[in-house]
Amino acid sequence: MRDPLSLVTDAFTALLFGKVETTRLPVRTSTGQAQAVYLPTAAPGLGDSGVIIGREVYSGKGYIYDPFQLYGQQLPAPHWLVLGESGNGKSALEKTYVLRQLRFRDRQVVVLDAQGEDGVGEWNLIARELGITPIRLDPMTAMDGGIRLNPLDPAITTTGQLALLRTIIEVAMGHGLDERSGFALKVAHAYVNTTITDRQPVLTDIVEQLRHPEPESAEAMNVDIDDVRAWGLDVALVLDRLVDGDLRGMFDGPTTVGIDLDAPLIVFDLSHIDRNSIAMPILMAIVGVWLEHTWIRPDRKKRIFLVEEAWHIINSPFVAQLFQRLLKFGRRLGLSFVAVVHHLSDVVDGAAAREAAAILKMASTRTIYAQKADEARATGRVLGLPRWAVEIIPTLTPGIAVWDVNGNVQVVKHLITERERPLVFTDRAMTESAATDDILASELDSQLESETERRAALMEQHLSAEGTVA
Repeated sequence: MRDPLSLVTDAFTALLFGKVETTRLPVRTSTGQAQAVYLPTAAPGLGDSGVIIGREVYSGKGYIYDPFQLYGQQLPAPHWLVLGESGNGKSALEKTYVLRQLRFRDRQVVVLDAQGEDGVGEWNLIARELGITPIRLDPMTAMDGGIRLNPLDPAITTTGQLALLRTIIEVAMGHGLDERSGFALKVAHAYVNTTITDRQPVLTDIVEQLRHPEPESAEAMNVDIDDVRAWGLDVALVLDRLVDGDLRGMFDGPTTVGIDLDAPLIVFDLSHIDRNSIAMPILMAIVGVWLEHTWIRPDRKKRIFLVEEAWHIINSPFVAQLFQRLLKFGRRLGLSFVAVVHHLSDVVDGAAAREAAAILKMASTRTIYAQKADEARATGRVLGLPRWAVEIIPTLTPGIAVWDVNGNVQVVKHLITERERPLVFTDRAMTESAATDDILASELDSQLESETERRAALMEQHLSAEGTVA
């Protein structure tokens, strides 16, 4: 109860100046009824067709993403860049994403697995679970029946073979081939392809021809044979490394019989290769071109090419150019390239800054896990992230990431089902709590099953309709 003096003072003030404050009576209501008064708002999602990733942190809605569903409508390109410090969930995201994509029958995935432990790659457990044998490239076992990939495999066009040979040499030398060296390589390659018809040509044949060129190759350009030999000497020395050097055995013989390029999952295990040596970008180049000419076909399959430690690609100008062409070519055939990088500074400040910028520009989807504040600001500038997203990146906990899908920016919690957890080596830190995780995993399993059945039914209808039209 207010005192009389206060009441008189308020009445006198109101008389002179009018009513100063509006008094609103309190309203008692329940949270259910309050929804009509304070309407919840949330940013629009990406639709309800595709692969379930998890849920949006702020709205709690399910987060669904599929570059093949979004391409041409919300995505100008189906390629995807994943960034973040180690231990924040990149690996778990990649693996569950692949496992969920493989539940659709029109999907196929190739993984370049550059990490591993206990003598096998990080994807070994998933491959074994799916009944697939990884293609393990290992110079220590190559001479004892190990896997070989032949850069001169007849399955690769002659133009592709020559482009691959040039890329291997340029990566190893650290600079482009001059015209004279390029000519020596071209005539050696042409001679080998023309004269060897009873077996697969191999790198040894190219090295031998560079050391002992045919007189016809010199006469065609009206130059001395000794000049042609001198022009090809450096090229021969570089290729000799693949024949007798530290990469011996992996590329100097016919392609290993039995590599199944029709399997739903193809894993190239590179974990036995020193990631900091020149061997890694050479391997990336060979595998990239080999896949381009033997795996990517116009057969209506949707393909995913996932590369661990992708800075080995983007940081080499010659390999980056090769993969840039692959990305442009792949869009017409349903290829989604997924590059996994720890730090953006690894590539944008490297020797291939221009090529890296071109590849990053083609990645319309960017997923950023926790980074240090300085790295987050640099990443935000390069990718054009909004300020609020840059500010929260250093505060993200494992399993939570900022997703930027062609300007649609969300904070997403990645969820892992009970079935997936043993395959992705995920610990309890990737879940919110032990009590709620089992419920969430069960719900997500159910959603995955329902979405798979729905998508399969739609695909059958689509194929039936096309058959009727035909």
